[in-house]
Order: sequence, then C-alpha cells, then structure tokens
Amino acid sequence: MPERGDPRGRRIRLGAPSRRLRTLLLTLGIIAVLVVAWILFANFWTDWLWYKSVGYGNVFTTKLWTRLGLFLVFGVLMAAAVGLNMYFAYRLRPQFRGMSLEQQSLDRYRSALAPFRVWILAGLSVIVGIIAGTSAAGHWSTWLLFVNGVSFGVKDPQFHKDVSFFAFDLPFYRFLVDFAFIAVVVGLIVAVLTHYLYGGLRVQSPGARATPAAQAHLSLLLGLFVLLKAIAYWLDRYALAVHSGDFKEATQFTGLRYTDANAVLPAKTILFIVALICAVLFFVNVFRRTWALPIIGFGLMVLSAVLIGGLYPFIVERFQVKPNQQAKEAKYIEYNIKATRDAYGIADVNAEGYAGSTDTKAGLVDEARGAASIRLLDPNVVGPTFQQLQQLKQFYGFNTTLDVDRYVLDGKVQDTVIALRELNPNGLQNRNWVNDHTKYTHGYGVVAADGNQVDVYGNPEFIVSNITPDGTPSNLGTYQQRIYFGEKTTEYSIVGAPQGTAPTEIDYPDERLPGGQATYTYTGNGGVPIGSTFNKLLYATKFADGNILLSSSINEKSRILYNRTPKERVEAVAPWLTIDGDAYPAVIDGKIQWIVDAYTTTNGYPYSSRTTLGDTTADSAVRADQKRGTVGNTGNVNYIRNSVKATVDAYTGAVTLYQWDEQDPVLKTWMKAFPGTVEKKDKISPALMQHLRYPQDLFKVQREMLTRYHVTNPQTFFNGSDFWKVPQDPTTIKQAGGEQPPYYLSMKMPPAQGQAPETDQVFRLTSALVPNQRQSMAAFLAVNAQPGPDYGKFRLLSLPSTTTINGPEQMQNVFTSNPTVSTSLGTIGGLNASQVVYGNLLSLPVGGGMLYVEPVYVKAVAQNNSSYPLMKKVLASYGNTIAYEDTLEKAFAVLFAGAQGAVPNPGSPPPAGGTNTTPPPTGGATTPPSTTPPPAGGQQNPTVKQALDDAQKAIADADAALKAGDFAKYGDAQKRLNEAITRAVQAETAATAPAAPPASPTPGQTQQPALPPASGATPKP
Repeated sequence: MPERGDPRGRRIRLGAPSRRLRTLLLTLGIIAVLVVAWILFANFWTDWLWYKSVGYGNVFTTKLWTRLGLFLVFGVLMAAAVGLNMYFAYRLRPQFRGMSLEQQSLDRYRSALAPFRVWILAGLSVIVGIIAGTSAAGHWSTWLLFVNGVSFGVKDPQFHKDVSFFAFDLPFYRFLVDFAFIAVVVGLIVAVLTHYLYGGLRVQSPGARATPAAQAHLSLLLGLFVLLKAIAYWLDRYALAVHSGDFKEATQFTGLRYTDANAVLPAKTILFIVALICAVLFFVNVFRRTWALPIIGFGLMVLSAVLIGGLYPFIVERFQVKPNQQAKEAKYIEYNIKATRDAYGIADVNAEGYAGSTDTKAGLVDEARGAASIRLLDPNVVGPTFQQLQQLKQFYGFNTTLDVDRYVLDGKVQDTVIALRELNPNGLQNRNWVNDHTKYTHGYGVVAADGNQVDVYGNPEFIVSNITPDGTPSNLGTYQQRIYFGEKTTEYSIVGAPQGTAPTEIDYPDERLPGGQATYTYTGNGGVPIGSTFNKLLYATKFADGNILLSSSINEKSRILYNRTPKERVEAVAPWLTIDGDAYPAVIDGKIQWIVDAYTTTNGYPYSSRTTLGDTTADSAVRADQKRGTVGNTGNVNYIRNSVKATVDAYTGAVTLYQWDEQDPVLKTWMKAFPGTVEKKDKISPALMQHLRYPQDLFKVQREMLTRYHVTNPQTFFNGSDFWKVPQDPTTIKQAGGEQPPYYLSMKMPPAQGQAPETDQVFRLTSALVPNQRQSMAAFLAVNAQPGPDYGKFRLLSLPSTTTINGPEQMQNVFTSNPTVSTSLGTIGGLNASQVVYGNLLSLPVGGGMLYVEPVYVKAVAQNNSSYPLMKKVLASYGNTIAYEDTLEKAFAVLFAGAQGAVPNPGSPPPAGGTNTTPPPTGGATTPPSTTPPPAGGQQNPTVKQALDDAQKAIADADAALKAGDFAKYGDAQKRLNEAITRAVQAETAATAPAAPPASPTPGQTQQPALPPASGATPKP
C-alpha cells in the first residue's frame, strides 16, 4: 500500500479507514447483532408467555428441549466429523514433500493459512455444525414418535413386523443413515482437501499419489460410506412396504408387488451382502495400503447394483409379470385393499344393493316427507343474507360459509344453520390504532335459523336473531354472548382495566343508553398480561408496533389477546395434530364454544395407499372460502383417525383437547410424548356431546378412498371397471371449481337387509358418487354423524348398472334445461337486475329411488354488494318427474301426484307455475304443461268462477306489465293471481262433491312464476 508523509512527520497508509470510521463500523455491527438478538428473544419469550397463558407450557418446553437436544447432539456430531477429519488430515501430513511446481504453488497457500489454521478449523466446524443441528432440530416429531411409539397390534404380511416399526421406527432409522451419509461425505471432502493442501495427496508431483497415512485415512472414510450404503440397502427392504408407485393409470398403489417381492427384495439382500464385503475391503486397505482390492470390490458393487438391482427386476417385470399381470398381482392387490381399508377406517364399509327405482307407489309421499329434514337453507349460500339481515352494526360480520348443527327446540331436535356475529374491523369508518386494538375488541351474539324453513319472503326463519342485552334469555338459554376469539378475529386486541375505571370497549348497541351504545371491560383470564414496561417492549417488538409501548391506555390490568382463531389456537397447542377445515360454534353450558375436529396421521402404514390431504379435502366449498382449508399436515398420508375433539372458548380463548378415538396408537404415542395435554373421553360433558359431529374432512378422505376401495375383489380392482368418483359440484359455487361437498342433514336410511326400518331421523353426513367415466348415479354414501352407539357407521348404497338414474350434474342439467324452469329463471337473469343462485343439490334415497331437492335463491344485482339471496323456489325430482314450486310441500304434491294415495296436505293450494314432466335420464328437454289456473271440476259455484276470472285478469295484467317493463305492476298482478288461486282452491275444497281432474291447458297460455326482486331492489330491463 503506498504511503505518504504528513506535516507532523507521521506515515499514513493511503486508503486505510480511520480509527473513527473503524469504531463507527464496529459499533454499528454490535448494534445490529443486539437488535437481531433482541428480536429473536422477543419472539421466543412472547411465545413462552402465550403457551403459559393457555395452560400448555409443557408443549412449549417439550418441543423446545427436544429441538435443542437434537440441535446439540447432531450439531456436535457434524462439527466433530468436520473438525476431526481436518485435524487428523493435518496431523498425518508428510514431513517432507518433494520439490515440484505443484508443491511450490501450495506452499504459498499453506503459508497464508498458517496463522489462521485453528480459527479456520473451529469456524468451519461450528458453521457446519449449526447448519446440521438446525436441520436435525426440525425432526423433533420423528424423534418423539421413535422414543414413545406404541404397538398397533397389526403386522404387515411380508415382513411380519408391527405397523409401529414402519410408522415410528423406520423414519428415524432412515434419518440416522441419511445424516451419517452427509457427515461421512462432508468429512471425506474436508479430508481430501486438507491432505491435498499439505501434500498427503499429489496430482502432478512424481512418485506415489498418496502417502500411506492419507491412504489409510481415506480408506477408513470410504469404508464407512460403503458400510452405510449396506445399511441403506437393508432398510430399503422394509421401505418397499410403504413405497408408492403407479400400479395402473390414475391409481396410486402402495406396498410390495410381485416384482418387488420376488426380484427387488432378493436383490436388496444381495446388494447388502456385496456392500458389506466391499466395506470390509476398504477397512482392510487401512492396513494393506493397496487400492486394488477395494476398487475391485467397489466395481463389483456398482455392477451388482446395475445388474441385480436394476436389470433383473426389469426382466422379471417384463417377461413374468406383464404377460399374466392380473394373476401375479392378485395377492398383493389383496394386501393393499385390506391395509387401505383398515388405515382409513373403512374396513366395515360394504356396498349394499339399492333398487334404483323410478316408479312411484302408494304411500311414497308420506315416506318422502318422513325420510329427512330436508335442509333448504344452504350454509354455503346464505352467509350474505345473515350479513344483511343480522349485521346490525357495520363493525360486525359473518363468515362467508356458515355451519350446520342441531338444537333441541320445543322438544324436537332441529337442524340449524348457525353463525356468530363476529368483529369485522374493516367495517369501521374511522380506522386508527386506538379503535382497532383497544375499542373494538369483540363481536356479540349468536344468529341461528331453522335449516328447513324460510318465511313467505324467502328469508331465513331465525331461531335466534338480533342483539339482546347481556343476560337476556334466548331460545338457546342464557349464555356469554361476547366473542373475543373467532374465525374473523385475526388482529390483536388489548383489553382490561383497573377496578373503578370506566369501561372503554365498545359492546352491544342499546338505544336506551346515551349514544345508543353499551361499553364493557373484559373480565376473562384469556390473553397475556401486558401491564409491565418489559412486556410492552416485548410485544411492541413482536408486532412491530410502537403504540403498544407508548399508549397511556395500557395499565397493570391490561391483557393482550392474539392467536385468536380457533384452528390457529388448537394447532399451536397440539402441533402434532392436523386440524379440520371447518371449526363450528355451539352454545354449551352458557358459553359459546368453538368445536374443532383434529386428526392424527402417518405416512408409514404398510400397503396402505396414499392420498394428499390438501387436494382430497379441497372441494368447491373450500375453494370458494379458503378459510375452510385443512391446517397442519396437508401432504401425503396413508393413515388417518379423528382422534381428538377440541373446544375453544369464544370468551376466554381456553383450549381443551379431548381424546375421542381411544384405540388410536398414534394418539397414544403423542399422549406419551406430551403427557397431560389431552383429556380423557369421559371428561366430555353431555351438553358438549350433543353438538359433536362426524367431521367433514375425514369423510371427504374416506369417500375418496371408497371410490376405489369399495371394490374388495382383486380381479375387479385390477380391471378398474367398477371405480367411482365424486361428482363435480353442479351449483353456483362450482364457479370456484371442485367436487361437490358433503352435506349434513337429519334423515332415515332405507332398511338394511333383514333389519327393521329406522323409526327416527339420524343426523348424517352424505354424498353422491358417480361412475368413473360417466355422470349417472352410482352410489349414495352416508355416515352416522351424531354421537352414540352407531356413530361413524357407514351405509353405502350401490345402484344397479342396469338402471340409469341421473347423477347430480345430470340432474342439474335436467332442471335448468326444462322449458318452464329455464324460461322462468332466464327471465330473472335477463332482467339484469336479479341473479339466480342455486342452493345445495341434496340426494336422498327414498322408496327404492333417488329424490333430488334443490332450493333456488334470487338476489338483486347491486353495485355496492348490498344484495343478498332469498329462497324463492324449490326444484325437486323423483324418477322421471320434476317439480318447480314455491315450497317443498307443493313440490312433493307434484312429484307424487301419480302415486296411489299420494295427496297434498289438506288446505295446500296447488302452486302456480308447477311442472310435472317426464325428463329423459340424461337431462334432455321436456315439454312443460301450461300453468294456467285449472278450472274446478263439477258444478262451479260463483266464488270459484269469480276467483278464476280474477286469476285470468291477473295473468293478462302480468303479461302486459312484463312487456312494458313495469315490474311494480307485474308484482302486484302476481300477488292478485296467487290470492285468486287460493280463493278458488279453498272454495272448491269446501264443496262436498269431489273435484274433477284439471282441464287440459289452453295452448299458448303461460305464466311466469311469482319471483319478486330480492332485497327490495327494483329490477330494470
């Protein structure tokens, strides 16, 4: 570096940083390190405070110490592999090195590195050790399963080992071997470089290429590498039982096949022996110091891997298996079928023959009425309706997708659509830190509606609605109505105040109070105390929000609430569980409790086929509302159990885990690893038990597996001729894409052979299935979803292939292509002021056939998204008849009018706009009858005649109004038409003489159904 003098005679190095600059840089470096360290500490300590606040500190500590232990053990091992190999390679360096250009070049590097040799060795060892330790810490679950694993009590058919070996032991053995491979390879690389640098290995110098010491060192490392390869070959034998591959197109097959059992397995054993011999030759080379034998052995191992491990299985597959594959693979297909059905909990599900009738019969209408509490309120559709009718304040909101539960109302169990009025900060007009985090902190109250009824305007029949003051009883009793923890509460809130301080949190609206708004102070024990300066500083760092530290409204009684969604809380306290995508609320013992289903899974069940949870559970409802997605393990699994039912208190945030599956060995293993975290099943209260249900995501996984594994005959399974699939959702939410979701409803199933019919409706989860390459109905699947002796019992009704019954997509096509229906709904959509929304298409086995019911909603097209759907019509079908009516009862009257003894309820007027048509099975168009009001048969009395005249006048007025675009007059005419028909029917019913059949329709006469615009909007042409 050039130098120059200064006036004082000092020599200054040009370009060298000044002492002040060096001090500044050092200070900035120290500050940066301290800031990073503080951020890491703040996140770590706040996590610890949160776990303590929910009572699951042992989960935090168990996971922490496990990760720390793995980090230290494997980090030290990897650091030792690097450091010791560098050290011994240096110690074994030759004292004298021949003179050559190569060595002269290396001398410069040796001289430059000499002062820093120890630092390089230590630094490189530490860095590699940290990387390896961090990676090993991520395998904390593998370690805990290994040391706590319990027996499954089931052995695999090939190796006769308990399933726990494959699920708990084998993954840890594979991890150890993989880690050892990496350690040996890294050590080998470091040793080669060090030996080369210090002359133990020579590339260009004359004489031997390696010193005896370097040869011995490298031979030892190579021997260890080959020995590990031998161990890997041995473990590969067992891994064949959980190996997945394509057995046939689009069919994933897990486990050994004929070629695996008769060629690959013996080949792995031979390769294991060859690798052992090769490893011995390398170890012998430590003393003999000749590379001839190890190289021959290694070449033999490579050749064996190619010929025995690759070519031989190929020959067996091509010349033995392919020509007679069905017979060769039959035994292994049988293993796969049995293991898969056991692993997914469907071993007892067997298809039952179902008639698939299309004929009506006497008493069928009564059977249809009693078959199910047909849910007309679609929870996937009516979220906006709840929002508009029950939001009440702009800072409240409902989920897009609502939930289905059941409650005892007036002594009867009723299917109920339920939602919580949660806090929606996006609705605030004045957004600031104080309002967002200290004023608007909670939602308020439950909203519930009868799942089977709507009012005359198409609105839900609310069981619980509006906001009642705290402590006021409702149909659900008296309960704590404030909702501090919910699916929409994703922001943190700071709550609580000292005794005697005026409440500051915004509570429910109350017109009796000044300002029309009640206030409140949180009194629960949820959240973390944040009153101290230290805690405020911690959370200001965690949330990167200085207001927490500076706010004067935070005091010694304040608590901070975060991690507030139910699924988030359960996943945090039980990170070993997979969380169902649909948490649902229930009022239990005076509290609002979120109920969360959770699963234990593994990917190591031998012979059981794999599925991907994230894909299998992503139906159209999940795609339309991403919040409903599964949380946790969404990857490949081949074993699943609904082992835990969890609750989250909406007021305190308290999380409770209950053991649901008492036989699940995976849950028993985790309970050993995290003792005291899961309550026994008998701790579930009777009130909570009434609201538990069979979970949707588990059902989706099981129905997906049953599309193939309902086939138990290996030959039929091989052919794939009887495989099914889940139909695509044919309703409006199919715009998001995806399969038809399963539906909850109370229903009776047809009696099984030799058993008595069911006397009561049972809460079930149901789904339709269609053939793999067609859209007709193949099967109907239902599971008992209510706790009791038959909880989880499946019924799978298989329709005959000789009879064609429309599947859901075909049925939707039949509905929408019917001229009467399409004309009516097309008119609504063509007005550019209303939109048709199809509700859930329910499939029900009734009278040997399939009954389809679909509610039809109408909503106004509003620019400000203020419109909401109202249920206006019911589409129904049975056999070859469809109905398009105002109510379900009217639809039944049309569907079963031809059945002997099938009559509508007394006093029910025939609907205007009804259809009774015979569509072809594949959904072709039909010719609708006229919907002109029928004249009464027999002697018409003056009342009937006048009513019919009024009806005709109303039809004419409606047609004229529709052509003129005057929808106010059109609605008035429709109202007069309905009143006239009602008067005519009532007068005719009062007559003593029976009514004659309706007269034939007058050609050309049509009537548009009465469908007033939703939400009070006025349609525009």
